[in-house]
Amino acid sequence: MGDRAAADGGEAVLLRDVVAALEQLFPPELAQSWDQVGLVSGDPEQPVRRVHFAVDPTLAVVQEAVAAGADLLVTHHPLLLRGIHSVATTSAKGATVTALVVADLALYVAHTNADSAAVGVNSALARACGLSDTTPLSEPEGTPMGLVGDLSESVSLQDFALGLASRLPAAPGGLRVAGPPQAPVTRVALLGGAGDSLFQEVRASGADVYVTADLRHHPALEAREEARGGPPYLVDAGHWASESLWLRHAADDLAAALSARGASVDTHVSDLCTDPWTFTIGARDVRDLEGDDA
Repeated sequence: MGDRAAADGGEAVLLRDVVAALEQLFPPELAQSWDQVGLVSGDPEQPVRRVHFAVDPTLAVVQEAVAAGADLLVTHHPLLLRGIHSVATTSAKGATVTALVVADLALYVAHTNADSAAVGVNSALARACGLSDTTPLSEPEGTPMGLVGDLSESVSLQDFALGLASRLPAAPGGLRVAGPPQAPVTRVALLGGAGDSLFQEVRASGADVYVTADLRHHPALEAREEARGGPPYLVDAGHWASESLWLRHAADDLAAALSARGASVDTHVSDLCTDPWTFTIGARDVRDLEGDDA
């Protein structure tokens, strides 16, 4: 996804200053209570000249960041969400932690706080959906989750999904859609990443379609049964794809925040697709549904 050069060739900023800018953009207090966000590795006093952005802190992403000359890797998903008892390289997480430390590469995580931030994951997905004015879909414990808003004009479910697909990065699973292709869509609810816990809020919002990911068989089937064939229709856009749109915006927002403080860094957005799936066989295409109202 390419590089963006720093505004000048001046001295590197310190990691603590970059962290301060990130926490201004994505306040840690917006994170869910179960989440693990913030600085994972690195010395706050170390210099940062290049920041690498990715969805997942996989070993391949760490290696990509090192090859790109990054001093800081910013990811959406945590590396150490649950407790571990060893960082030996015999495990995937151990190998990743070791690679970070050996390369002197700092890691910072902005997860559910980036989901809920005003300039976060969901706002990036909302722009891809064609929404401009949005409101929170839900607010558990005072923290906004998801967004809902209206398109400038009604479109068919098929055209909406095709338009969204054109703005998302290509992923092996593509988009899965539940609903009649010609059904009208005006009001859109969305939640980047896994979102089948918010069906009740989606119904209450009056949305015609719900854009999210990781929709499991039984919750999705029950949601369609409750809808009696009508709205809200469902679009599963894929976990990685629905959240990766945020990366470029985050890189630009960080550069702007540091520039306002009289500092600058190079930014680079990962080119790696970390969707765990590789390819799909036998998927039903929308063209197979011609004349089918189901």
